[in-house]
Amino acid sequence: MRKLFAFFRRFQVFLLFIGLQSLALYIYFSFMSFPKTQVLTSTNIVTGKILLVKNDVTKLFNLSNSNLKLQRENIKLRQKNPISFIQITRNTVKIDDTLFHQQYEYIPATVINSTFDKRNNYFTLNVGSLQGIERNMGVFSDAGVVGVVHFVSKHFAIVKSVLTADINIDVMIEGTDAFGLLKWDGTHARFGQISGISNDLRIKKWRKVVTRGGSGLFPKGIPVGKVYNISSIEGQPLWDVTILFSEDYRKIQRVYVIKNFLKTEQEKIESLIPEDIIE
Repeated sequence: MRKLFAFFRRFQVFLLFIGLQSLALYIYFSFMSFPKTQVLTSTNIVTGKILLVKNDVTKLFNLSNSNLKLQRENIKLRQKNPISFIQITRNTVKIDDTLFHQQYEYIPATVINSTFDKRNNYFTLNVGSLQGIERNMGVFSDAGVVGVVHFVSKHFAIVKSVLTADINIDVMIEGTDAFGLLKWDGTHARFGQISGISNDLRIKKWRKVVTRGGSGLFPKGIPVGKVYNISSIEGQPLWDVTILFSEDYRKIQRVYVIKNFLKTEQEKIESLIPEDIIE
């Protein structure tokens, strides 16, 4: 106690100064509205910036989980879609397990590496054979067709992008009888071509282009793009059809790999077709 009294006696002038200064500042900010407003405003600005930074950090950590959750929800919806089933009984449209068998299953994946400015472009996915991925499986995104699985390891898969010289995906133009093969001439990542469409068919600009579903790689009706330009090919009875891709392959991140349960059966029976009929 004696030391405490000695401390106060020794610093009494300094302590009196601190007390009077605190009282003066209290009175100043209590009765002067402008300084008080400035202090509150500055405090709110600092607090707001801290909250913004905290929110950005939180969103960054939650973004990956949110995207994965959204992918899984999309898969559930797609697998309930009639295009994922094959009809067993043809005289009814009611959907239940005795009339329809599931034909397609969708495996979520993330693009971890990609190219778009080469003549032949590829995507690397973070899934492989351990997740059921196999060669020649179709790959698509929420926006549209992406490509076909080309190589597979245990943990990764290489996808041959739509932006390659020989992709050859069978597509059709909605609202018409026109169908052909999807091509890419290597010019621009946003535009592709359809080969094999007869010029006696009427094609309108901005018609939707979707997968035809004939090869077994993709279900029928997955978006590919829209008709952008139609012109005649000199010396051939065909249209030169340019399409605007529905997917921007320069920005793609989340995709789905398609497992077709009937693909092997389809390939087996098609292998029995005589070569002279194919030609």
